[in-house]
Amino acid sequence: MIDTNANVLLIYTGGTIGMVENPESGALEPFNFSHLRSNMPEIKRLNFNVETYLFDPPFDSSDVSIAIWRHMVNVIEVNYERYDGFVILHGTDTMAYTASVLSFMLENLTKPVILTGSQLPIGKLRTDGKENLITALEIAADKDEKGGAVVPELCIYMQKLLMRGNRTTKVNADHFSAFRSPNYPCLAEAGLDIRYNNSSILQPETELPVRFNYELDRNMVVLKLFPGISREVVRAHLTIPGVRGVVLETYGTGNSPINPWFMELVRDAVERRVVVVNVTQCLYGSVMMHRYENGQRLEKIGVISGHDITTEAALGKLMALFGKGCTPEEVKQLMQYSLRGELTVKG
Repeated sequence: MIDTNANVLLIYTGGTIGMVENPESGALEPFNFSHLRSNMPEIKRLNFNVETYLFDPPFDSSDVSIAIWRHMVNVIEVNYERYDGFVILHGTDTMAYTASVLSFMLENLTKPVILTGSQLPIGKLRTDGKENLITALEIAADKDEKGGAVVPELCIYMQKLLMRGNRTTKVNADHFSAFRSPNYPCLAEAGLDIRYNNSSILQPETELPVRFNYELDRNMVVLKLFPGISREVVRAHLTIPGVRGVVLETYGTGNSPINPWFMELVRDAVERRVVVVNVTQCLYGSVMMHRYENGQRLEKIGVISGHDITTEAALGKLMALFGKGCTPEEVKQLMQYSLRGELTVKG
């Protein structure tokens, strides 16, 4: 039920939704929010209040940074008591990274924070941006029968689907259905009505306050394995000065080469208290290192399972945990538990 007295803050950061085409080069370039507003008269027809906050200048999502993530969190913290929900317009290229990181920076949310955008600019006749934005705003304003937020968590809404932010990944550069939540059900689907999957939606700990965590540790690396990977490539990743966390993208259910040099380099990193998290390269499924000998060997030398977490969420979680001052031992333990619904632990 949409509350006609609801107040929603629309945070415009940039992205394709607000871009225009350069007539000389044909390239899409950031424009200002007045362009978006002039192409979206539907916003004025919503039966609740929408106010805006503009990033000036807007940025291409490829340029997103820790400083920008902190800015987003600060905007939400400063305005948290004034609004019932928040919608962030964001470029799709790094949206899953932003959604994952923000889910750990915003702790015990009691209100919706929804990222959305588009694959075509809002001024294009066939744009997907209008439906994405209008529905995201409606979800942000939606209340349950007790007056609480229907979806009090950080989400991505794109092309009819509302997904938990830290469960998403971008899977298509060309289609409107650009995102998937491969290992967790969608939180809602929009058709004639918005149908919520209430049993899958996180609920806050009402006795605990909302916390806004700003510190992130950038000393992380993603190492994607491939057949024929060289000792020099693996060593270069694992011996970066100051590295604290490694997202190791392995094959299938968590398998890697068992070449002596490979295992030795990984073991050396673990002994230096680098946290190595095993994440599958597969879109669907989970790491189960006990299934095959190759995975068992990783487990024995101290690599930890990421279960069914995405690379984006594993990276954001490592950055946030180390940023909060957790020790490597604490990080290893917390990486194997669900903090924001980011993974499923199987027996």
